[in-house]
Amino acid sequence: MRRRADQVADVRSPCKTRFGGKANPDLDRAAAVTMLERNGATGRSDVARIGQITRRGMLFGSGAVIGLVAGNAWAPGLSDPAGLTITPPWEGGLLLDDASGMQAAPVRAHVRPRASGDDLVAAFRAELAIARRDGRPVSVGAARHSMGGQAIPKDGTAITVDDARIEIDTAAMAYRVNGGARWSGVIAALDPLGFSPAVMQSNHDFGVAATFSVNAHGWPVPFGPMGATVRSLRMVLADGELVTASRTENPGLFALAMGGYGLVGLIVDLEVEMVKNSRLAPEFSVLPVDGFPQAFLAAVRDPAKAMVYGRLNVDRAALFEEALLVSYAPTDDQSDLPAATGSGVVSHLAAALYHAQAGREGMKRWRWQIESGLAPAISGQSTRNTLMNEPVLTLGGRDPDRVDILHEYFVPPEAFGAFLDACRAIIPDTFAEFLNVTLRYVDSDPVSLLAHSPTPRIAAVMSFTQERTARAEADHRRMTQALIDRVLLIGGSYYLPYRPHARPEQFAAAYPRAADFAAAKRSVDPRLILRNNLWDQYMGVL
Repeated sequence: MRRRADQVADVRSPCKTRFGGKANPDLDRAAAVTMLERNGATGRSDVARIGQITRRGMLFGSGAVIGLVAGNAWAPGLSDPAGLTITPPWEGGLLLDDASGMQAAPVRAHVRPRASGDDLVAAFRAELAIARRDGRPVSVGAARHSMGGQAIPKDGTAITVDDARIEIDTAAMAYRVNGGARWSGVIAALDPLGFSPAVMQSNHDFGVAATFSVNAHGWPVPFGPMGATVRSLRMVLADGELVTASRTENPGLFALAMGGYGLVGLIVDLEVEMVKNSRLAPEFSVLPVDGFPQAFLAAVRDPAKAMVYGRLNVDRAALFEEALLVSYAPTDDQSDLPAATGSGVVSHLAAALYHAQAGREGMKRWRWQIESGLAPAISGQSTRNTLMNEPVLTLGGRDPDRVDILHEYFVPPEAFGAFLDACRAIIPDTFAEFLNVTLRYVDSDPVSLLAHSPTPRIAAVMSFTQERTARAEADHRRMTQALIDRVLLIGGSYYLPYRPHARPEQFAAAYPRAADFAAAKRSVDPRLILRNNLWDQYMGVL
C-alpha cells in the first residue's frame, strides 16, 4: 500500500439535531435542544455489521444458546423489586441521565453541534458566552457511559458533539480527530489505510476526547492510559480562549485536561498516535489464580505480545479460584489483512448469556467453562482493529428494573493477592449480582494530576447488576466503600467515572493531588463555568 499524508475521513455519526454548513455563534438554540436517550447518545458503528463474527465475540458469546437453556436449571431467581424502583423527580423541562440510569438531573439545554475545527470553536464560544451571562454550568460529553453524572451539568448546558472528522498523517504515524468522534469512526478511517489506534477503550462506542478526559485505558500492551498516546490537543477555556496544550506547550493545561473530566476546557480536537494494524493469533492459559500476576506480567513484558488481558471465575462458591490469561501476538503472515468487522449477532447472544448469570450461580459456572474451555478451542486469528471493534452490548440489559454498574480498581501487582482476599470477604454477601471481572495492564502515568496509576497497575474492571431501588443502591454504596477502604490499604486506587459512592476522604486518599487540581482549575476557570457532578460532589469543597 502506498502511504499518503493527510488523509481525511469524515465519518459522521447520526444525530437528532444537525447544523448545516458553518456553525453560527447565534445558532438556533431551540433547534439544538433535544432529549438524550436514557443511556446516552450511541452512534451506530460504521464498520460493525450483523452476521459477521469476531474471535473476541466468539470467545465471549460461544455456547450462549446452549448456556441460556442449561443455566435455567441452576436458577434460584432474583428478588422482586416491584413497587420499589427508583423514579427520578420530574418537574418538567429536560432531564439528562447517563449509563447508570440513576443519575438523572435537570439541564437547561442539551446542544448537539455537528461541527469541527473553527466552526466547533465558534459553537463552544457561543455556549460559554451564554453560560457566563446566565451564571450556569457547561459540560461536554459523548456517549455518556459514565455512571455518576461526570458529564452532566445540573441546571446548565450539556453539549454533545456529533461530528467525527479525522485527518490522518501516515508519515507522522498520527491522526488529528475531532473531539466528538467515536472510536468506531476512528477504526473506520484508519483500517483501510492499514493503521490502528495505539490505545483506545475496550469498546468502540466511546468518544475519543471523552476517553482522554476520563484517563481511560485499553488492553493493548505495554501502554499506560490512552492519554499517553495523545501528542497535543486544542481546547476552548471557560473564558473563550482557544489554547493548544501538549507536554511541551502549556504542559500544565495538558496535565489538567488529561483525566480532567472536562473541567478545564472543551476539547476541539486531538493529535493521537497510531500503530500499524496487524493479524494476531491468540494464546489461552487457564491457571490457578495465585499464579496469575506473575504470568500476566510476563506476557505484558513480552515484546512479542500485542494485546493481553485476563479473567477470573465469579461464582460465589469458588470465587476467584481460577484465572484465564489471554494474549495475542502477530502472525508471520501480515499480508492482505481483512477489513475490520464486528461480531454482530454474536454480541447479542453474548449479552443474553452475560445477563442470564444474574441469580444463577450455575450459569456463572457454565459461562466460565465456555470461556476457559470451549472458546480457546475454536478461536482463531483476528486483526487488531477487529478485536477492538466491539460495542458495549453487555452493559445495559433489557430488564427495566435492573441496571449494570461497573467498578474498577488499580492494584499494584505485588498486592494482587490481598486485593482478591478483600473481594472474597466483601462481594459474596452483597445484594448486587457479580457478573464479570476483566484484568488489564496499565503502565504508570506521570502526567495527569488525577492519575489513577502513578505506578504500573493491574486494573480490575468489575461488573455488577443491581435492582434499580433505594435498598439496592444503599447496599451497593456500602460494598463499594468497603472495597475502596481495602484497596487504599494495599496502595491501590479506584476509578472515578462510575457511581459516586466513595466517601470524600476516600476520594482524597485515592487522588492525593486532587486539591492541586482544584486550585489550578479555579485559576483558569474562576467562575466555575465548567462543572459536573464530580466537581460538585468531591472537588468543589477542596
